[in-house]
Amino acid sequence: MNVIENVNNDLSQRVVVNTQTMEWQPSPSQTVWRKPLYREGGEYGPVTSIVRYDAGGKFRTHQHPQGEEILVLDGEFCDEHGRYPKGSYLLNPDGSQHSPYSDSGCTIFVRLRQYEGNDRPQVRINAQKNPWLQGMVEGLTVLPLYSQADHPESM
Repeated sequence: MNVIENVNNDLSQRVVVNTQTMEWQPSPSQTVWRKPLYREGGEYGPVTSIVRYDAGGKFRTHQHPQGEEILVLDGEFCDEHGRYPKGSYLLNPDGSQHSPYSDSGCTIFVRLRQYEGNDRPQVRINAQKNPWLQGMVEGLTVLPLYSQADHPESM
């Protein structure tokens, strides 16, 4: 497997990515595919990707140093902690581990190694069941997923 070290990692540059035209790249699992949107430092650095699990696709048990964030875009994503349909949001804190799989196949948006802090909770939200709120400007609605004092992110 040939992994590109860096992808769109100059954050001073505006980048537009059309994932529909990107080729799926293999992952360490032969039943899981990915389209890297951002990567710094190769396979074990921070990465943001669109990931597709084939039906029956799975990864072996693994840890998430610096955390993992997942938004299920299509299908059903699963691990030993639960089953997450389209619209589910998960935040696996620094040092957590799981054995992800999908019986029927799924597509997820994933951010890895971008959430340091062992004080973060494990978050599981079915975003399709949460209310959208009025945003800061007319016509904008937002769906709050996660924020925590002493951490800069607000998802």
